[in-house]
Amino acid sequence: MSLVSLCVVCRGYCSSSFGGDRLVQGASSLARSFGISSLVIGLTVVAFGTSAPELAVSVNGALHHSGDVAVGNVVGSNIFNVLAILGLSALITPLAVQSSLIRLEIPLLVVVSLALPLFAMDGVLGRLDGALFFIAAVIYTVWVVVQSRKQASTVREEDVTPEPWWKSALNLIVGLGLLVLGARWVVDGAVEIARFLGLSELVISLTIIAAGTSLPEVVTSISAALKGERDIAVGNVVGSNLFNILCVLGLSAVVTPDGIQVAAEATRFDIPVMIAVAFICVPIFLSGYVVDRLEGAVLLTLYVGYTATVVVMAAHPNASELAQRVYLWGMWPLGLVVTLAILWRARSRRLTLE
Repeated sequence: MSLVSLCVVCRGYCSSSFGGDRLVQGASSLARSFGISSLVIGLTVVAFGTSAPELAVSVNGALHHSGDVAVGNVVGSNIFNVLAILGLSALITPLAVQSSLIRLEIPLLVVVSLALPLFAMDGVLGRLDGALFFIAAVIYTVWVVVQSRKQASTVREEDVTPEPWWKSALNLIVGLGLLVLGARWVVDGAVEIARFLGLSELVISLTIIAAGTSLPEVVTSISAALKGERDIAVGNVVGSNLFNILCVLGLSAVVTPDGIQVAAEATRFDIPVMIAVAFICVPIFLSGYVVDRLEGAVLLTLYVGYTATVVVMAAHPNASELAQRVYLWGMWPLGLVVTLAILWRARSRRLTLE
């Protein structure tokens, strides 16, 4: 049973990854034809497209009364996106950060990350909570696109000939179909693996499913970094995290009559880690408006520590509290000190140049 389920999960990963690639290609071509900037494409079209697997998996999990899958997938993906994807992309090449991200997207990411545990204080993310998240996603998307259109006349973008509309539409349809199908395979296979190994669905969702549904973000951000499209690489990660909370969890809560059950374990550990991940973006992005290789290494180290902690907690429940304390009060303060030191160094350099 476990081998068959593993094959199903792998098949789902491949389908979701290929579907996400088709979806992003078609959507990006359509977006460019409307004169939208690269950063906005990364924050919206690319971010939403690469987060489509998370949407399909979480909604499917919610409909099948697997609240741990719905919540764990989003929380784990947000942690993975910043710590692993952004960290790995920065190790490949330092990533430039536009000041507009610091002014709007990062503060918004911090706010919505803090809103999640507040909405789920009673252990349930209800329909009203989900509706508020989804409405916020619509308002944010409309505002960003409108602002980009206003600035289109003053910002000269690289001339790119979009694909024929029929080809872009075909990519969108094929991509969405493969994403939904792959997401169903991932959920079914991962739940079976969790039951076979005696692990909770939350642990599987925070690790295997979160990493699997983030495969499109991995491919997109690394490819963008290698091609010099750094706005897309950073915008993809930040936009995906916003989309995951506002739209993925929002829709997942709306489509279920009783809302999504939020496990106390996630509220105590995983959601606080997700909030810390949003906060650490502030000093990292402010340090010269560049995510350099040292900061990338810090982010990757924090993710390795998080994964190790989740595994230890699953394998040794009696050591869960100790593992959480070591990670939250050991690794994170050290990572924050290193990040603040980098920020201070960047500030000193700017003052010296002035």
